Amino acid sequence: MTQSLTLVALTNPKSPTNVGSVLRAAGCFGVDEVLYSGTRYDMAKKFQTDTKGVHNRIPLTHVEDFFSAPSAPLTRVCVDLIEGATALGDFVHPERALYIFGPEDGSLSQAVIDQADAVVYIPTIGCLNLAATVNIVLYDRAAKLNLVPGGDRLIQTSRDTNNKTNHGGR
Repeated sequence: MTQSLTLVALTNPKSPTNVGSVLRAAGCFGVDEVLYSGTRYDMAKKFQTDTKGVHNRIPLTHVEDFFSAPSAPLTRVCVDLIEGATALGDFVHPERALYIFGPEDGSLSQAVIDQADAVVYIPTIGCLNLAATVNIVLYDRAAKLNLVPGGDRLIQTSRDTNNKTNHGGR
């Protein structure tokens, strides 16, 4: 069995809030690295909102080209509202994947889409923001590939220190 490997690539993100939320999702769902392209985030990153310090555990790397960056072979999956894409609910996630997300205020380029192994969209009425999209895709991946074990032990180690509640007095 191949070991799971997950990389998230953000196309020229502009919002440090979204990047901070993506980093938090990366930590929650076991992402190995977050890549980003463009210059907008570099100008705004002093305002980053990575409240859990995930950037200390998961690399956040600027790259010029998402396809030349990963050293390991990965299935390249574009996630955007692209005609002809596969609905996320029907998508079978690969064990080793590079998920490429479009910018908050645009779309992936045709050149990037043409290099993808798969193109996926989330069926919604209207579009989601970048961080919400990444969270949904990573949750779907984790659930379908059984990457995060469930149960009370996970809840106890994952929740905020101020949350000590339980169900049914257990």
